[in-house]
Amino acid sequence: MPEGIQDQLTTYLIDAHSIEEQSLQQLRAAPDIAEDAALAHALREHLLETEVHERRIRSLIEGRGASVSKLKDVVMRAGGSGFVLFARSQVDTAGKLAAHALSYEALEWAAYDLLARTAERAGETEISAIAAEIRDEERQMMDRIERLFDGTVASSIREGPDTAIEEKLTTYLADAHAIEAQSLQLLESGAGMMDTPGWGRLFEGHREESKAQQELIEQRLEAHGAKPSWWKDAAMRMGALNWGMFFQAQPDTPAKLAAFAFAFEHLEIGGYEQLRRVAERAGDTETVRAVQGILREERDAAARFAGAFDEALTAGLAPMA
Repeated sequence: MPEGIQDQLTTYLIDAHSIEEQSLQQLRAAPDIAEDAALAHALREHLLETEVHERRIRSLIEGRGASVSKLKDVVMRAGGSGFVLFARSQVDTAGKLAAHALSYEALEWAAYDLLARTAERAGETEISAIAAEIRDEERQMMDRIERLFDGTVASSIREGPDTAIEEKLTTYLADAHAIEAQSLQLLESGAGMMDTPGWGRLFEGHREESKAQQELIEQRLEAHGAKPSWWKDAAMRMGALNWGMFFQAQPDTPAKLAAFAFAFEHLEIGGYEQLRRVAERAGDTETVRAVQGILREERDAAARFAGAFDEALTAGLAPMA
């Protein structure tokens, strides 16, 4: 286990490099399957930014007499390839790519925010400034993706008979129910891993919100004569358990879990923003109203998580001091 804040800062830089490697792997392949010209263009533009990010972080690592982690980079690149294959297999590839891209940019935003805070605590002003610059560019990409949701929904929902939009709507509702299943599992296991009272309250509070959100989605499915997909729910819960095991194995669980929680909220935000647009096209005002309420809660939760990063960072650094 690394000792001291300087060693942890180097570790965070190496982690950031691995995240950039995964981002590069996704950005090189995703534009060709995006099915939406504006999304493809945004991804290609961000590829150029990400190549600069990777070089800047690599330079900082080497400047500290360290080297990138080849193992971490390989694992992250493999994960990037895996997601592209998953997105390609979906009937709404553009929508899945957009929601995932928003979530991944949020993960990068959180990683660089935590890196900037760590560098500031370590007295490394240059690293803190560079991390803040990259963090702000990731935020700009998040905003760019959010502006593309109208187009990704249009690309994912081809013009057709009324029965087609009804089927799409129930599919999006079932996907939302499955994401809430994963959210509940993550929040339950995460509360036990976060040895900080503030984060424990945050996770417990949002878990209650997520229960109510999942019940609301069930009601909307029933209103359309449909049911949740048990296999989607089971797969998402299993994924959450695997993530829980990953975080428990980390020496800085609180910081990594905080970053992931922030990113996961944006996966939900991306999904619900597109569900709202599908419901509008289907003329389902009740679902639109329900989703608008859920979106307010998800955005509030993301803001609360980001506001508690300092507490998570302190908890993660404490055993290494």
